[in-house]
Amino acid sequence: MDMKSIDCIHLGTERKSWSSCLCSIIPATALLCIIYFIGSSYVAPENKEKAFTWGVADIWQSSKVENCKNQCRPPGSEQLPEGIITNTSNLQMRSLWGFPKKDKTSTSLFAVAVGIKQKDLVHKMVKKFLSSGFVVMLFHYDGIVDEWKDFEWIDQVIHVSAHNQTKWWFAKRFLHPDIVSEYSYIFLWDEDLGVEDFHPKKYVSIVEREGLEISQPALDPAKSEVHHQITARGRKSIVHRRTFKHGANGKGCDDHSKAPPCTGWIEMMAPVFSRAAWRCVWYMIQNDLIHAWGLDMQLGYCAQGDRTKNIGVVDAEYIVHYNRPTLGGTAEKNHSTVEGRQGNKKSSHSHWKDPRVEVRRQSYIELDIFRKRWEKAVKKDKCWVDPYQ
Repeated sequence: MDMKSIDCIHLGTERKSWSSCLCSIIPATALLCIIYFIGSSYVAPENKEKAFTWGVADIWQSSKVENCKNQCRPPGSEQLPEGIITNTSNLQMRSLWGFPKKDKTSTSLFAVAVGIKQKDLVHKMVKKFLSSGFVVMLFHYDGIVDEWKDFEWIDQVIHVSAHNQTKWWFAKRFLHPDIVSEYSYIFLWDEDLGVEDFHPKKYVSIVEREGLEISQPALDPAKSEVHHQITARGRKSIVHRRTFKHGANGKGCDDHSKAPPCTGWIEMMAPVFSRAAWRCVWYMIQNDLIHAWGLDMQLGYCAQGDRTKNIGVVDAEYIVHYNRPTLGGTAEKNHSTVEGRQGNKKSSHSHWKDPRVEVRRQSYIELDIFRKRWEKAVKKDKCWVDPYQ
């Protein structure tokens, strides 16, 4: 082993980064000097200084280009100077003149899919969240906006209207993570909820203290339609993260359960996501599966760590679930015409289609599609490691 090798190895053991610089800079500098001195004998004296300057400039320029290649730029912004690029936005409404006070900037977002039939419940929710300093966004799934003008808060909230669309359809299209990145928490609720005993600011303080990345307020079991035991309010706790249920063949829930729906799970009627969790969840929402069935079982992958600790139900701040399904509208009468057996006579008949039945059927279809997509994605991605396997 020659002396140059020994020098580099010695420096590498003592000062790894400094060695790397020395081992690359010294040979390059030496090479430049050799070229300069050899070239000097063939270059006129008046051109020597220019030649050296050009050489240094070329090296500096190539180094600059190499460094710029390593910069992470949003696609499409490469032609702009870095300091002018704005990656994110928010939902804060702005005055036509002047600037808002910084202390009035909202730190959380409340978004809810609404129909005019539930305006009594929605009115109470909007008032409570606005008074708590939230940005409020209403997704009008029935296309009706003007009939909300009777409320004093009409101009304080953001309205988005699209007929017969679900809150997940709206969320995928209007709550991109870069748009809501300024909000610490995103509340994405259904409309049929009672908030008389709910306090948004207290809720946020609890989830921050408990380290909950994904959560929901508990349901008052005396007044609510409770579909899953884990969502029912516990009177002796501030937060609970699991449920207990007897079941045969290991299908029950106990202290040793580590998977949904026993732990690491919430219902999708009133989810609350941290900024980081929502960025992950948004990517998991499928653009064409508007009911988002199956998403609840995979939320743990977006919990920013242990799903048994970072997902929970808040008992201290609870709501009422009235279970008023309205999405889908009224029953529709479908007409169909069939050709008779004799001649060209045609008989016409009609039948009623229940939209709620059709919505539920579609939800099950989407659930099956989502599960298959998940399984296919897991098999295809050889670099992905399942943290729960």
